[in-house]
Amino acid sequence: MTDQTAKLDWRDGVPIARGFDDPYYSLDNGVAETEHVFLGGNDLPTRFGGDFHIGELGFGTGLNFLVTWAAWADAGRPGQLHFTSFEAFPMSPADMTQALDQFPSLKAYTAGLLNAWTPGEGPTQLADGPTLHVIIGDARETLPAWTGKADAWFLDGFSPAKNPQLWEPALLQAVADHTQPSGTAATYSAAGHVRQSLDQAGFNVTRTPGFGRKRHMTTARLRDAK
Repeated sequence: MTDQTAKLDWRDGVPIARGFDDPYYSLDNGVAETEHVFLGGNDLPTRFGGDFHIGELGFGTGLNFLVTWAAWADAGRPGQLHFTSFEAFPMSPADMTQALDQFPSLKAYTAGLLNAWTPGEGPTQLADGPTLHVIIGDARETLPAWTGKADAWFLDGFSPAKNPQLWEPALLQAVADHTQPSGTAATYSAAGHVRQSLDQAGFNVTRTPGFGRKRHMTTARLRDAK
């Protein structure tokens, strides 16, 4: 385990990142938030099937991964799901267990994750499930060095106002550079500078209805190369 392990406070069972003063998922319904923002925002599970790769900024509790795994299993289409996430401050297994205990509907998937995966150990093939690779370190360094490309991106850093490093134009350009043709991205954020940076990186950007108390969110699709 890295010495950069996430430092947490807890609010009604929800982990709060002490360094960013921001919750890891919606205080209302974390599963529904992931389904709306990241699955719905990337037209998933409609696009599932074949060799499908999801990239993510901010692994956090692993909730997005678990909801995606469950949706992939429910879709029942042939193929292999690959999930690569970039995380600077991984949670300890004990904290992750406590956070994910809030979601009993995902219990089987949570057990599969926690029994098979250890932060920092590289790609892990989960039993009857996806390949998971959480790349630990500063995404501004690790993402540009990554050799893969994602079909869909979950942009899930903490709030741009509190964690501006994960929303810098150069990093969002790296996201575009590591996106398959016509690939997509989604984020709960509707901040103007985030949408502008995604546009400048090569995405067609749309502001859409957000989840819960968030009025708007952002979806994006990579423009065809000229």
